[in-house]
Amino acid sequence: MMKRPIAMAALTAAAVLSAACGRSGSSSTTGAQATPTASAQTATAGDFGSLKDVCQPGKPSGSPDQGVTATQILAGAMSDVGFTKIEDLVNTAKVFTSWCNAAGGINGRKLVADDEDTQMLQVVQTMTTACGKDFALVGNSEALDGLAVKTRVSCLLPEFPAQVVMPQNINSSLQVYPQADGHSYGPFAGYYSWLVKQAYPDSVNHVGILYGESPITDALVTTQAETLTGVGGGKMAYSGPFPITGVTDWTPYAEAIKSKGLKGLIFYGETAWLASLEQVLTNMNYKLDWIDANSNAYGAPFIQLAGRSLSYQHNYAAEGGYYPLEKAGANPATRQLVSLFAQYAPGQSVTQQALQGFTAWLLFAKSAASCGNDLTRKCVYDAALKQTAWTGGGLQAPVNLSAPDSPPSCFNVEQATPGGWVPASFGANDGPYRCGAPAFKLPASTLPPAVTLSSVGKSLSDLK
Repeated sequence: MMKRPIAMAALTAAAVLSAACGRSGSSSTTGAQATPTASAQTATAGDFGSLKDVCQPGKPSGSPDQGVTATQILAGAMSDVGFTKIEDLVNTAKVFTSWCNAAGGINGRKLVADDEDTQMLQVVQTMTTACGKDFALVGNSEALDGLAVKTRVSCLLPEFPAQVVMPQNINSSLQVYPQADGHSYGPFAGYYSWLVKQAYPDSVNHVGILYGESPITDALVTTQAETLTGVGGGKMAYSGPFPITGVTDWTPYAEAIKSKGLKGLIFYGETAWLASLEQVLTNMNYKLDWIDANSNAYGAPFIQLAGRSLSYQHNYAAEGGYYPLEKAGANPATRQLVSLFAQYAPGQSVTQQALQGFTAWLLFAKSAASCGNDLTRKCVYDAALKQTAWTGGGLQAPVNLSAPDSPPSCFNVEQATPGGWVPASFGANDGPYRCGAPAFKLPASTLPPAVTLSSVGKSLSDLK
């Protein structure tokens, strides 16, 4: 097999790292699968979870905006699938549109997912193409999204993303992101506060961070370090960058962790690399109090790769207020989602990224439906911002979308065990979530500013 050029391998690793450091989810397989059940069939009425009439028949007419005709709505489902080969968001678009159209579409208009592939590096060109035909971007994610956000904002293209990655795109204009993810705030303040103040207080001054070094990701890694310090975690006792392409021998890094006497470790890199590092640490009989494996690891592959280390090391992942996938059977909305995947994408698991993509599609559809026949970008964008307690029908903890630059209030934590991922004992106080999390406002110089309408010479009055 021909090896990828180093530059390509480095870019892939940077994308993985930025997704973990940024405000996003994993594309790992969770094993949340099912066979079609009655819940999927009742969904053809257009209801999802607690949401009523997400999709419905009608008698539409006219073409009120770009991408909207009397018969269909063209929504851009942009991703890096041609490069990553990860089809989570493509599958999600297929499942949602199939279900929605079976229920009548959006007031009778068929919802068409425009599967646009950035090939990772062609994000600006792909965004330019989308600007000329799509009504909005929905359930999308691009690892290098910050490079194309000016293009999107300049052409007044709203987006309802599955995940955002680069800081220039976090809380950018005309974006409605269905999770709490304020640009001005550390996204994991509640999680880190729990780790160092309650779960493992002895680790408070003994935390280190190990990460793949890249200009794309350095600022995001700084965010996590400042957040930890800001919630009372002390200064980082160790900061260890490694080549963005990974290393073949993790022994030097394990020895550095041991020599520094670390008790907590934040790791940003590929799942297989963390598993290899933990094997070395375990063989050295060095046990950390905790390891932040991040959401990249939330899936079956890490469980298989880490093996016996999971009985020795404590691995956690913050899941940002989404109902645990391994507990799908206990939550009607998650159970319905799994059933819909079984019906419209047989054999494909529901992953964390797919879950995030689905709630983005739900938000778009519910907002678009409220516009009736006169479906315009301004109407759908304004409607989405009126959601003050968005839950995706029960897929996630409530989020106030009318205040996008706000700190996360609710979070949940998963723990890796030899038997799989399970909810950690993290003090949940609202079902599976812990709400009322502390907020940490980042210093203004931490991240590049988000792209706004004013930064491209436009204003909301230009949105029709």
